[in-house]
Amino acid sequence: MRIPKVIRENMRFLSAEVDSQVTNLKLFFDTGSMTVGKRILDRSGYAYNLKMRIQESCLRNMVRSKGTGEQDLTLRAMQSIASDLDRIAELCRDCVQNAGYLANRGYLKHRSYRQMLNRVSRGIGQIVDAVQEGDTRKALKIGRIEQHLDQAYKKLRQSYTLQLKRAKHTEDLITALLVAHDMEQMGDALLNISESIISANLGQPINTERYHSMRASVALLDTEEELPDLTIETIAETRSGSAIAGISKAEQRDAGYVAIYKDGIKRKLKEERQGVESWHEIFPGLAPRILSYQKRGQSAALLIEHLAGLTFEQILLHESRKMLEETLGELSSTLKSIWRETRVENPVSAGFSAQISSRLQDVYTIHPEFQQDDSWICDLKVPAFDTLLKRAEEYESELKAPFSVYIHGDFNVDNIIYDPLEKRINFIDLHRSRYMDYVQDVSVFMVSIYRLQVLDPPLRRRIMEVDQAFYRFARKFAHKRGDTTFELRLALGLARSFFTSTRFILDKSLARAMFLRACYLLERVLEVDPRQAESFRLPIKELFIA
Repeated sequence: MRIPKVIRENMRFLSAEVDSQVTNLKLFFDTGSMTVGKRILDRSGYAYNLKMRIQESCLRNMVRSKGTGEQDLTLRAMQSIASDLDRIAELCRDCVQNAGYLANRGYLKHRSYRQMLNRVSRGIGQIVDAVQEGDTRKALKIGRIEQHLDQAYKKLRQSYTLQLKRAKHTEDLITALLVAHDMEQMGDALLNISESIISANLGQPINTERYHSMRASVALLDTEEELPDLTIETIAETRSGSAIAGISKAEQRDAGYVAIYKDGIKRKLKEERQGVESWHEIFPGLAPRILSYQKRGQSAALLIEHLAGLTFEQILLHESRKMLEETLGELSSTLKSIWRETRVENPVSAGFSAQISSRLQDVYTIHPEFQQDDSWICDLKVPAFDTLLKRAEEYESELKAPFSVYIHGDFNVDNIIYDPLEKRINFIDLHRSRYMDYVQDVSVFMVSIYRLQVLDPPLRRRIMEVDQAFYRFARKFAHKRGDTTFELRLALGLARSFFTSTRFILDKSLARAMFLRACYLLERVLEVDPRQAESFRLPIKELFIA
């Protein structure tokens, strides 16, 4: 971990100062001397000034390095460590101030107080070495102090709560409990420091729980390297809160990733694992292999096979027209095979209108201007979106796909990977896979292309041409399978995707264009007699105009 000299020196001074504050607090508890207490209170400015010097030095160095990679993360870690050390000094002052309300100073001589502060002092004493040596093991030891302080605080709280029920020395017991809570919070600060050091060592933000999950996962890889010998690179963070990282050998970064690591809420990752396993049973070779699955509390981690190739989005935006046509052809062929082989003669409704309703408030929170009342233009009533939606829900209750297929469930352009060497399509992020109307995937794919924020006119035309080509493929499939309500359901599916996607878009012009398309599609659907669904045609060129 390379740290500029001025930051190293100030970090050493700050650690020594905070350790001195903790030592003085132990002495204050032992003696009850307000002279010692005043010594703690009077030194508040020094720790704060040291923290500010470190943070200002970090900021200057980040500006010089222009926020590049690992050095930037190291400097941010130093800023965070300085803040947490200053926080411990502040908690020492809080302990002294709270103790001033005690009538009986004997409460301060509780054996647990000294034990807790001894642990804090030991943790502070390891910080400088852990930082300068990039020692993850020492960082983990610092982090484990939080658990010990938490356990000690729980015992004190139980003891003081029982005594409070006897209604004696109430004020002193409450004050003593506040002092104990201040010390418990010192453990939280030490845990933050531990995680900052580990993050700097690994080159990406990480917490202790995630570190242990990642270490357990990497242990199952067919590689001799330990976690510190591997490079961890953040690839993405999903909207559901999951973090995705690529793991590669430190000395062979150009050789690509060894595996993909994903962690997050246990329920989400369990669904993804089940989705992947289902694809392996239903359509082998399409989904990546799960190399390991780890659970810790309400969190979980997946280690997934790294798939060679490019996402459909990368190919669409950056590769040649020839490769794009090849990719679209392989995708169409793959989808046709999936839909044919997984087809079940079970009519199903995707419930597009209900899907809109479930996300209505999320959209209105980002775009409150979309929420309006019915209006009039002379004698013409213009229904509000909410009105159209209620009518669409009733209309859709009688509208079903004639059969079900196994769908991806989140068929965005960045969840499709094409390997041009193997000429193979793969799917990722499969936690929403299920038997459903194939129009769900068709509509999501088309709108995920439309909402790409590309302004270059030739590239924008190319994007819209792909949307139109994909529509023609899906329509041809529907026609051959006798799906007479395909276009009507696609209109509802597109309305759903246009509207709900605006909650991720802050560009008011693009969001409004998508919202108006959703309104238009609902209006068009509601004009159609379901018995004449076969004659309905979507104005695709107008909807996906370049």
